[in-house]
Order: sequence, then C-alpha cells, then structure tokens
Amino acid sequence: MSDTRPIDVITFGCRLNTLESEAVARLAEGARAQNTIVVNTCAVTQEAVRQARQAIRKAKRERPDARVVVTGCAAQIDPATFAQMDEVDVVAGNAEKLSPAFWADVGREPVAVSDIMQVRETAEHLIDGFAARTRAFVEVQNGCDHRCTFCIIPYGRGPSRSVPMGRVVDQVRRLVDGGHKEVVLTGVDLTSYGPDLPGAPRLGDLVARILTLVPDLPRLRLSSIDSIEADPALLDVFASEPRLMPHLHLSLQAGDDMVLKRMKRRHLREDAVRFCAEVRARRPEAVFGADIIAGFPTETDAMFENTAGIIADCGLTHVHVFPFSPRPGTPAARMPQVPRQIVKARAAHLRALAATATEAGLAAKIGQMVNVLTETAGAGRTEHYLPAIVPGARDGDIVSGRASAVEGGALVVHAAADAAREAA
Repeated sequence: MSDTRPIDVITFGCRLNTLESEAVARLAEGARAQNTIVVNTCAVTQEAVRQARQAIRKAKRERPDARVVVTGCAAQIDPATFAQMDEVDVVAGNAEKLSPAFWADVGREPVAVSDIMQVRETAEHLIDGFAARTRAFVEVQNGCDHRCTFCIIPYGRGPSRSVPMGRVVDQVRRLVDGGHKEVVLTGVDLTSYGPDLPGAPRLGDLVARILTLVPDLPRLRLSSIDSIEADPALLDVFASEPRLMPHLHLSLQAGDDMVLKRMKRRHLREDAVRFCAEVRARRPEAVFGADIIAGFPTETDAMFENTAGIIADCGLTHVHVFPFSPRPGTPAARMPQVPRQIVKARAAHLRALAATATEAGLAAKIGQMVNVLTETAGAGRTEHYLPAIVPGARDGDIVSGRASAVEGGALVVHAAADAAREAA
C-alpha cells in the first residue's frame, strides 16, 4: 500500500470498482481524510467476500492505528457481517462511498448503508487521470434490472441507470486531454445503456458519439457486454471503426441451453455461437472473451460438456472461469447443488481449455503487426487485449511492431523501427 497518499484503497472485483476506488480516493483526499484504509469489496462469489475479510484483517495488522472503512457490493448487501468485525470502523454503502457529504463527516455513523434499490441516477466521476495507468475507465451505466438466478449483484448495485451521453463525452475528453491513450467504457450491465435517458439512446449511439466528438482518442474499448442485447448501431460501429478495439468480452456464463434457462439468461447456446460468427464476418480480426460458470446447480456431465465446447465453438481466447458459488438469497442457492469436488474439477478443466485457447491466440499473432499500449516496464496490451512486452519502449506509448515470439504468456513485440533495422 502507498505511503504517499492520505488514504489507501484496496480494491476487489470489477473494472467499475477500479474506477470507483479512484473516485473514492479523490473524495477522501478532498475531505482531508487521514490515516484511513478503504476496502472496496466485491460480492460476486463467496471467495471474493472471504478475500475481502482477509485483506481487512491484514491491513489492520499492518496499520493498527488506521481507520478502516469497508464499502462496495459485499458491504452493501451484508453490512452487518463487516460491522461485526473488530477491525472495521465504518461500513459504507455503494451510494455513500461516492458521496462528498459522507466523506466530509466520515465516521459519524458506523454503518451508513442506504437502500440501493431506491437510487435512480448515476453520476459521472470527474477524474482527469488514473494513477500509474495509461488505460482509463469511464462509468456509463450502473445497476441491473435482470434477475439471473445465480447473481446477487443487482442487490448491491440497484436498478439500471445511465449517464447522459454529453457527460460521458466530456469525461472522455478530460481523460484524453490528461494523456490517456485508451478509454474503457464500464458498467454493471453495459448493453442496457440508455432507455432511462431522453430519446432512449443505445450503447451503439454512445460509442459513435464518443468517437465522433473526441477525434483525438486513439483507442476505445468496451468492458463486458451481453451479446443478446447488442444493438445494430453498436455492431455497425464495431465493424467500421478501427479506434474501437476488436475485442469483446461476453457475459455467456454457460453453453448448455437447459443450464442457461435455469440461470434465467436471455440467450441460448446457438445465439452466442451465431453472434460471434456474425461479428467475425463483419470484422475478421475480432477476438472474444467470456465469463463462464462451472458447476451450476443441476449441471450434468453432458451439460458441462456443452459448456466446455462453447470455448471452441465461439473461438474464445480470454476466458474467466468461476466455480459456482451459492449466494444466499438467490434462487440458484436453493437448487440441487453439484458436489463441491465436482465443481472444482470442472472449473479446473475449463481453465485448462481456456489456457490452451489463450496460447493459441498468442501463437496466431507471431509474425503479425500489432499495436501495443505500454503500461509499465514496456509491458502492455495489444488491440486484441493480448499481453505483450516491447523491449525498450516507454511507458504510455502506443507502439506498432511485429510479434516475434511468446515468452511467459506474453507476445514479444519489436517496435517497427527496430524490426526494420534488424531486417536491414
């Protein structure tokens, strides 16, 4: 943890939490908070909650005189659990953590958690830059109106709500003016963007507006999307605009129709396979990642094989595997559970398939020209979100070069000028 800031923030979970942690740090600094540790929790799995509790204990051991504020989705959903920890001084909800009024009087209430389901607006976070990052995150949407049977997150984030397009564009422009080369649009349910705004714009309208009004933005990227909700304008701009990165991360969760129905997802297996094929037909360089759950309740061996097969059938190269974790209060927690040892074995099998797919994705780029946004020590990500190392490159540059090898799970890329000298 840093000793150079009056507040330290420990972040778990999604990109939206990463963005909000930056906003929390700035709000706390503006309120002159001192000797404070904020733990911004995630509730997506029981393991995420366990890790947060472990981090709280560790932080307090290392700085026993510091005030510990716990916030985030796990704190929003179950504030009592954290309030009972001896190490915790304050528990704050997801709305409170982003409130200047809360930070101006932090500690007045040991538990400050309001009803997130009553929140109807979300505000942009006016951040000019991200510490030690060349990639910046912009929240355009928060909350979720869907009720997937396994998911507790709507109860931590509240109803779906969108940031007006003009305010998003202004925030992107601020970040570009601050030197950021890539902006990632984030949200809890990104493709649900817009129906609560005047004129009911869609995500594709927002993306097109950003690219038109911020011409100096080199790279725009989307975080996780729900493919069944992708609007025609989004697919059009994805196919035609090279500044929109050719990488989509899909909220698939499973590859078996019965499991998808029991999850209360809105797509079937064929929908996912067809989506990937149609996008590739329009932009052949496109690559896909996905979230997949192993061992969902009632999942048979045959159902699991269908899910495992979706990695190849969709041609996924980036896969996040989650062993099913029953979350109290969700319908899936009451369904017949798969034995834990089988859940773990299936997750391990999916991770092995995912590793092979990633290796193949990296190998396919050898000999090709790629563009790498370098972040630290010459390491960064290509436009396809593949990890890459560019020897001798400065941090914060977009470097064009040829991928020559794969080392340590990353492409080795030589800048175009260096490659030309070697060829000569």
